[in-house]
Formats: sequence, C-alpha cells, structure tokens
Amino acid sequence: MPTFTQLTDLDREAMLQTIGVGSIEDLFADVPADARFPRLDLPPALSEVEVQRHVGRLAARNVTVRDWPCFLGAGAYNHASPSVVSHVMGMPQLATAYTPYQPEVSQGTLQAMFEFQSLVCDLLGMEAANASVYDGASAAGEAVLMAQRITRRERVVLSGALNPQWREVIQSYVAARGVEVATSEVALGASGALVADQVAGLVDARTACVVVMQPDAFGRVHDLAPVAAAAREAGALLVVATADPTCYALLRTPGAWGADIAVAEGQPLGLPLQFGGPWAGLMACKSRHLRQLPGRIAGQTTDHDGRRGWVLTLQAREQHIRREKATSNICTSQTLLAIGVSAYLSLLGPEGLREVARQSRAYAAYAAAEIAARTAFRVATPAPFYNELLILGPVGGEAARHHLVERQILGGVPARSLDGAYPDGLLLAFTEMNNREEIDALVQALAEVGA
Repeated sequence: MPTFTQLTDLDREAMLQTIGVGSIEDLFADVPADARFPRLDLPPALSEVEVQRHVGRLAARNVTVRDWPCFLGAGAYNHASPSVVSHVMGMPQLATAYTPYQPEVSQGTLQAMFEFQSLVCDLLGMEAANASVYDGASAAGEAVLMAQRITRRERVVLSGALNPQWREVIQSYVAARGVEVATSEVALGASGALVADQVAGLVDARTACVVVMQPDAFGRVHDLAPVAAAAREAGALLVVATADPTCYALLRTPGAWGADIAVAEGQPLGLPLQFGGPWAGLMACKSRHLRQLPGRIAGQTTDHDGRRGWVLTLQAREQHIRREKATSNICTSQTLLAIGVSAYLSLLGPEGLREVARQSRAYAAYAAAEIAARTAFRVATPAPFYNELLILGPVGGEAARHHLVERQILGGVPARSLDGAYPDGLLLAFTEMNNREEIDALVQALAEVGA
C-alpha cells in the first residue's frame, strides 16, 4: 500500500540548507546526547487506508447513545437535533468565521449574535442576554462574579441541590478572591423522598447572590418565591441556573420568578453530546445590570440611510479595554454553537419546544410510576419533577448501573460519582428520544436487581 507523508528527503534537505544546518543531528546539537532521539519502539508506519481501517475497528468497540437506550443526564441530555442544525453549523461562512475585531464589517456574525440573544431572552424570560459563554457551569461562575461587582459583597449562597460540578466551577471562579461560600444541605425526609433545602435561611445582609437550580440536580421543580423574597429583602441578587432549558416550554421562566441573572446550558437545545463539549453557555440578566454582563453583546440599529444593521454594543473584555476594567477574561463566545442553538429554537418554535418538554416530562412520570410499582427501588425525587429522577434501592447506584449496562442499557449516573451524596442513588434522565418500550426494559432490568 502507498504511504503518504508530508515531507520528502529533498524537502528536508532544502529546509536544512535554508537555515544553515548540515544535518538533522546538527539541528539538535545543543540537546544532551542521552536525551536525543529516544527509541519509541513504534511499529512500522501504516498507510492512510490502513490507519482508517484500524481506527474504524477501534471506534466500533464504543457504544453510543445511538446504539443502546440512553437514560443519562446529570447535566448532559440526549435530546434530538434536527439534521438542519448540523447543516447550518457546517456552512463554511459560519464554521470558518473568526472574531470580528472590526465588528461592523461582519454584519452576518453580528446578526447571528443578536438573533441568539433575542431567543435566549425569550426562552429565559429576561431583558438582556450576551452572545454566549463557554458552557452552563462557567456561566454560573460568571454570574457569581457579576453579582459581586454589582453588590460589592463577598458572600455567596449556593443551593445544595445545584449540580455539584457547577458548584465546583463556581468555587474555582471565586477561590482566589477570599469569597465566603455557604451551601445549603439536601436531605432525605421520613418518607425517603428528598426534602427542600433551606437555602433561603442562609441569605443575609452580607450576601451578594443566591444561586439555585431549576429544576435542581435531582430533577425537582421548586417554588422559587421564598428564596426570591429572601434575596430581595437582603438586597442580594437571585441567580437561577438551568441544566436543561427545554423545561421552560412548560415551567415559569427565571424572569417570571424575578431572577436578576439567569444562566443555562445550551447543549440540550440542538447540540450533540460531543463527549462532553464544546457547548454554549446561556447568560441573561435584567437590563439594569447590562453593563456588568460579561462577554459580547450585539445590538440592532440603522445606518445613515435608514437600513437595518448590527453593531457590537458592548465588548467589555480585556482585549478591548484595560484589564482591570474588564468584566471577565472571556476571550471568545461560542458563536458557532450559539448559531446551532438559534437554528434549533427557530426550527422548533414554541409549539415544537413545548412538545419536546411534554414528552420528556411524560416519560419521566411514566418511569417513576413503573419503578415504584414494579421494582425494589424507590423514587427519591418528589413531585413535581421535570425529566430527571433520583432512585434508591437494594444496591448502590454503581452496581445498578453495571447491571443495566449488562442488559445493554445506558442506565443513568451514580450519585456517588457526582459529589458523594446518596452513594446508593442512581440518577435517571428521560427525553423525547426515549419511548415506552425502552422504559419498560429499564424497569424490567431494575426489577431483576431486587429479585
């Protein structure tokens, strides 16, 4: 088979002559002899065709969400994405576009950013949004820093039911700033169900913000009125975080609860799981906080002739202004991924997104009833819930997942792997990609565990 390489011997000889070196060995003359040219004991080189075959055989050993029923969640959700979304994201004029350092020249990029911001405001019920950040967790971290800039306070209250990975990111964001972080506890009640964490009771006059997740990391849907009232009374900001924003086709938005800042993960909105990223973080706020919103913000205007156009309204980052004046060190938005989110929301529209949410919720409710009736596991997530459930049973979550994998089911995330809480728990998620047959197979496999 032919072997394809980038350089020939003549190419190498020409390069050495150009830089005035006699040989490859002379090129590394300053490197100690015992450190030069290590023997890697590599097999003979393969041709391109042979490499493709080899890599294909390796890839065939993987199992994906397309191969087995998937009930994975905990911050990443297997929602359907119309083929048009990937087509739009693959268009060369979008996929190859770069940061517009002369922004008004890049009208297409600016319009895409503006449309994305508008959709995020509609989805989250907020007044202003940026052009995206890296992911939902980093958006939560940025929201905490934003709240501190606004309130000039150094204490943060986190709900214990906030996704633990998001909590870790927030801790990383504030670790060097001497910030006091208070986290509420989540516990099981007498009935074996999770009880509401007392996050409102931790809010005081020193608190910059309180961060809650809706639905929370265990799938519960909360009445946010008490924590919103506690935040207002203390002069703190309310930050509402969401891992799966499809829920807002059915639930009250963060804006309707009076949130000052809302953040969400964009992955469920048409973006593939992509082995954990890259994704896009949604971030929005009340208009009075606009100047503390990090990243880029595009605006709509008219030119001298009255034609509609777009401008980069705010770009308060360190590459454009003095570092100490920047609101964040974000150096880019996830614009291509944000365009994918925009394509998804535009294609589905309110009714389509509502159907996604309705099916996700309906499958979760069906699974909860079947698990409670037919297995030795109990559902610890109390109603109302959206599309995620914590179940507890006769074996730990890791053992239960192992049994499900043996039955060719991608069966959830052990709670132990999140933050050690509820080591016997297994977190299951449901989307419109599931069906009753898959859920019946899941329930049957769980029933075998306790038999």
